[in-house]
Amino acid sequence: MDYALSRHECNMLRGLAIIGIFLHNFCHWLAPIVKENEYTYTQHHVDGLLQVTLHPDGNLPIHLLSFFGHYGVPVFLFLSAYGLVMKYEQDAMPTPSVWKWTRYHYLKLFKMMIVGFVAFTFIDAITPGRWHYNVIQLLAQLTMLNNLLPDPDRQIWPGPYWFFGLMLQLYIVYRLFLHRCKGSTVVVWIILFTAIQWLMAPEGESLNRYRYNFMGGMLPFGLGLLYARWIKRGMPTAVPNTATWWAGTLLTVCGIWLCSLHSILWTLVPLWVCVAGVCVVKALTGTCHLHAINERLAWMGDISAALFVCHPILRKVFIPISRQGDIYTGLLLYIIASICVAWLFREVMRRIPSPGMG
Repeated sequence: MDYALSRHECNMLRGLAIIGIFLHNFCHWLAPIVKENEYTYTQHHVDGLLQVTLHPDGNLPIHLLSFFGHYGVPVFLFLSAYGLVMKYEQDAMPTPSVWKWTRYHYLKLFKMMIVGFVAFTFIDAITPGRWHYNVIQLLAQLTMLNNLLPDPDRQIWPGPYWFFGLMLQLYIVYRLFLHRCKGSTVVVWIILFTAIQWLMAPEGESLNRYRYNFMGGMLPFGLGLLYARWIKRGMPTAVPNTATWWAGTLLTVCGIWLCSLHSILWTLVPLWVCVAGVCVVKALTGTCHLHAINERLAWMGDISAALFVCHPILRKVFIPISRQGDIYTGLLLYIIASICVAWLFREVMRRIPSPGMG
């Protein structure tokens, strides 16, 4: 077992990430449940987390998913950067023009987004709580520029689709500034864009807009670049055994918890999350009797793109059940329906022609 992530392990990591994201995006909509610190740091949310942890009830798993599940997003950013290095930083690989690069990655994201967006707007129009789109919001979503709008919390619907704008920005930033650059340059970018957050009010709108855009995702994205380049340069001959990976998992989970309790250290949580993700999949892969779990996680990773685009649709349908008091009934129906619809969406998306770089 080495440090490199195989295709199977990448799918396992995607599976873990999407499970956190799609469960979080249901749980955090429930009124009595502790809310997350995703774009800003709210001390009240941390106090709520500590309260439900010290005095747990039957909803503790829902509280934890609501507070921590969104950290699947940094894992996807880490994996995206890892994949870019492995695919585009080969010695003989020609560098595509900025236009060809941007067009290709925009169309790749659009192919994924449009299937879910059309279905969501249809369901949204016939269910209670319909969103009233304006032309700017629609065009911004279709062009993936909605992260740049003022007050993005109230501009993007469905909310999880902010990720498409974030990814497009990071693809462009990578091509313009980080493609084949020195590792020290990536480190400077990570430190700079992380430290800038420390100068902003933890609950302020400036920090909120900052983290909606590429600057807020630079830590996990840059970490993925550094990790992939480290592997390409040649890994150490001595690698951890399975027990060490499990120990690393425990240590990083503690790091996630402790850093989540402080407004400055909170900005470093994505680092712990990405390291924890790698440790978990390496530990699972090295544990023979967990083969069945590994295969199911990898399958979840295989449908992760489809699950990401379809889960807001099913959330709108089943969230009323949980809001009426049957929390776990609504959640279970949502899980079953989301996974089934994701499988169908994946088949539809496969039949849409893929863009080319040329």
